[in-house]
Formats: sequence, structure tokens, C-alpha cells
Amino acid sequence: MLKGKTALVTGSTSGIGLAIARALAQQGANVVLNGFGDAEAPQQEIAALGVEVAYHGADMSQPTQIEDMMKFAASRFGRVDVLVNNAGIQHVAKVEDFPVERWDAIIAINLTSAFHTTRLAIPAMRAANWGRIVNIASAHGLVASAQKSAYVAAKHGIVGFTKSAALELATTGVTCNAICPGWVLTPLVQKQIDDRAAREGISLAQAQTDLLGEKQPSLQFTTVDQLGGLAVFLCSPAADQVRGVAWQVDGGWTAQ
Repeated sequence: MLKGKTALVTGSTSGIGLAIARALAQQGANVVLNGFGDAEAPQQEIAALGVEVAYHGADMSQPTQIEDMMKFAASRFGRVDVLVNNAGIQHVAKVEDFPVERWDAIIAINLTSAFHTTRLAIPAMRAANWGRIVNIASAHGLVASAQKSAYVAAKHGIVGFTKSAALELATTGVTCNAICPGWVLTPLVQKQIDDRAAREGISLAQAQTDLLGEKQPSLQFTTVDQLGGLAVFLCSPAADQVRGVAWQVDGGWTAQ
């Protein structure tokens, strides 16, 4: 479905971003990966799917590095057809205790970076009259939790930004939508489960159920492959008129 097109996925050397990059590559898209840590293994995994892959290590808190990454993608593949804004960080603290530098970093990486990549991707998408912008928000883009003020603010901002961009692009072949995952079993979440089990003297299975039960009625984690599948759908012709949506994949979290 995406053969001959190019997808750029930020924060894609692991986790949700890598799963989305893999799903798009399985549809034939060439892929530009971005992120910290080991980049060689993800590149090999994507290349094994028979597509071209490149990597750019832009720090998503730095506008000049983002600009360089977008120029790199255009020079390598012609243009970015599918932009997935996934890069994100988290910090947990009460508002009065929240470190200012952590607030600034979360807003820069989780929200402002999506503005920069999007503004730079839109001109070529408009010229081609086809493009897909997929912003990875969160259930926290729709509802709040205590001690996550910066993350909640950034993810609410991503949902609003998605809607504005979608309206500006409404008469074109370019769509902009957001995906809002609930709990996904990442290493960070697994650590929360491990810590709860140790703290409360309960089994890991019970700690996992208790964690999910606080927010996610299905009592099941959202999987990265489910998120990849939804990203593929949003790139399909069936989604041509899906515009400005914040699509929950949260096991009922925000239905409560």
C-alpha cells in the first residue's frame, strides 16, 4: 500500500515508534528512523523487510537538529510522505516540586518537536496532494492524572495541534490525526509493576492487574503492534476522510 513512499518516525529506535516503523515498512514504505540508543539493530530489522532505511539522530528538543533531519530525509528519499511524531519523555512530580528544566524538556520533545517536523513536512505533502501526519498522543491527551502535569499539558497540546492542522489541510489530500494509547507494557511500566509488587508484597500478576484496574477497564495492555496497525489504517485510502481525530486505543480508559 505504501510502496514508493517514505515514512519518518521520531523516537523510533525502540518501543511504539519502532513498531509503527515496522508496520509501515511491511506496507512497503521506506523508513527514516530517529532516536537515542542503539540504532544499528532497528535499522537491520527494518531493512530485512525489503525497504530502504536511514537513520538520523536529531535531538528532538533542538529545532536546528530537527530541520537538519527533515532536510536529510528529503535529500535521501525526495520527501516525507508519512510523518509520525512519536518522540516523548516523561517525569512524575507534583506541580510545586516539578523541576523547571524537566517541564521545558517535556514540552519541547513531546509537543514543540511535532510543530517543527509538521511545518517542514507540509509543503512537499501539499505539492504532492498526499500525505499522512500521525501524532502519538495518549489517553493523557484527553484526561489527566495527578503528578504528570507537563506530560498531560503536552499531550493535550498535541491533540489540539492535530485538530488545527487537520482543518488547515482539510481540502487537500493530506490528513492529520492523533493516536491516544492507554497503558502499553514498556520497560518503564514494567518497572512500576515490579516496584508495586515489591512494595505491597504481592505477585507480579496481581500488581499488573491492580495497575491496569486503576485506569484501563479491559485489564489488558495496549500492544505496540495494535498501534502500528492503526497507523497503517490511517495511511490507507479508507482513512481519506479521517481528519483531526484523537483515536483512543486505551481499553476503555477514557470511556469512563
